Amino acid sequence: MNEADINIEHAVAQGTYLPLMEAFYTLQGEGYHKGTAAYFIRVGGCDVGCHWCDVKESWNPKIHPPTDIAQIIHKAKSHAETIVVTGGEPLMWPMDPLTDGLKAAGLQTHIETSGAYRLTGTWDWICLSPKKNKRPLESIYHKADELKVIIHNNHDFIFAEEQAALIGPNCKLYLQPEWSQRDKMMPLMVDYVMKNTRWILSLQTHKYLNIP
Repeated sequence: MNEADINIEHAVAQGTYLPLMEAFYTLQGEGYHKGTAAYFIRVGGCDVGCHWCDVKESWNPKIHPPTDIAQIIHKAKSHAETIVVTGGEPLMWPMDPLTDGLKAAGLQTHIETSGAYRLTGTWDWICLSPKKNKRPLESIYHKADELKVIIHNNHDFIFAEEQAALIGPNCKLYLQPEWSQRDKMMPLMVDYVMKNTRWILSLQTHKYLNIP
């Protein structure tokens, strides 16, 4: 490994470079902010390992180019006022440098995370999407603005209630069907939400609209 590689590796560890998989301007497709315009920053790297993950190409951070966050921020502020940082699992990397730059540019910062890593960064909205494979750290539950649980099978309803028991009183609660099981699980989810009205049904509307 040459000196330049070592320097970039150090920059990634510090969060001033990030393994950027993609960045794009679109509509938020899920949860509380669905239908609103946002610029998405998808960071590579995830070891949670959900078998139904629809972005498995994000798992290996080494295949995504380390990118200067100054470049990421410059592109973000030319597109939208709301920036959604997602992955992968973005909290595998220090998020403070990125969110400091985004906030300095006057932008709203949202994150979508499994909560499996320590929360870093300054966020206007935290969407916690817990996974059974690697549970969230206890410290994030009361900071979450939105709890989004993916429903793949019947046991996921039990998991959802276990997770909901840990969050703060003002957190929004969403159940979202795993895309490949939506036809099977949707009737059960509709019935569940009608009987448990604190929950809200979330759909991946961007997939129905065929947008990113």
